[in-house]
Amino acid sequence: MFELVLRAPEALVETLSDALVDELEALSVTVEDADAGTEGERALFGEPGLPAPAAGWERSTIRALFETERAAEAAAAVLLTQPWMKAPTAGGHAAPAQAFVQALQPVPEQDWVRLTQSQFAPVPITPGFWIVPSWHEPPADAHLVLRLDPGLAFGTGTHPTTRMCLRWLARQAPRAAARWHRVLDYGCGSGILAIAASKLGARGVDAVDIDPAAVRSTADNAARNGVALRATLPDGASGPYPLVLANILATPLKLLAPLLTGHLAPGGWLVMAGILERQAEELRAAYRPHLALEVLDSDEGWVLLGGPRDSISGGARS
Repeated sequence: MFELVLRAPEALVETLSDALVDELEALSVTVEDADAGTEGERALFGEPGLPAPAAGWERSTIRALFETERAAEAAAAVLLTQPWMKAPTAGGHAAPAQAFVQALQPVPEQDWVRLTQSQFAPVPITPGFWIVPSWHEPPADAHLVLRLDPGLAFGTGTHPTTRMCLRWLARQAPRAAARWHRVLDYGCGSGILAIAASKLGARGVDAVDIDPAAVRSTADNAARNGVALRATLPDGASGPYPLVLANILATPLKLLAPLLTGHLAPGGWLVMAGILERQAEELRAAYRPHLALEVLDSDEGWVLLGGPRDSISGGARS
């Protein structure tokens, strides 16, 4: 296998991706944020009532996989004839409107299934509560096990935001699960929070996401774990819920404040993650007209925010 790596501005990502798949017969094409891990990194998202997400990042890295070196070289040669392409440069930069070839390199032959599985081990949440991939045996002390394999949707229990949500659910369930007769997991991803809530005693769990692949993943994972829940697109959320969970990102969470708080029953709790410590105050300010948020947990620079809707006024507590 050989990999052709290109750098492209946002305006050319779709053109390049289509050409690589449809005309140059790449086996696969992936697009990544070229600024990932830097201050220039930015998330792409879309939610009901929010502006449409951008088509791509300002600078993207495109990786195309080919069966042979000759096929990869031929694809590069064809692309370099296009007016919006340029040859590789030592500095790794191109004019703003141009794409360029960054590398052409062999991909080592590996057992990809075994390699992927080796990267995912059982994840402890609280004593006795574990997230366990299907190819692992549960630890000896596990009395609550959530089976979840890495897939197309976010949420395997390894990220701090997910772990904090799961910890909160596990710690609150003994005294609060009796009140969780309806639960909303907004932006459910793999369904991990909805499934955990169900296993911890919640009933009437609705898991919603804007991505149909996430909805399918949630339904599959729920069946694998033997729990009953409803996985739908966001319009499937209706009425008030005693518990609303949302592990998304800070910007959409701010814009979704009226929607999420509108789904809260009097006295119901909203619990949110996907928020960096430096973003906590702006989230608290965005939700202050609706309810008072508190920092419930922190982990590796991320925070968990939450609070109850006032059972009398329906707004923030004074």
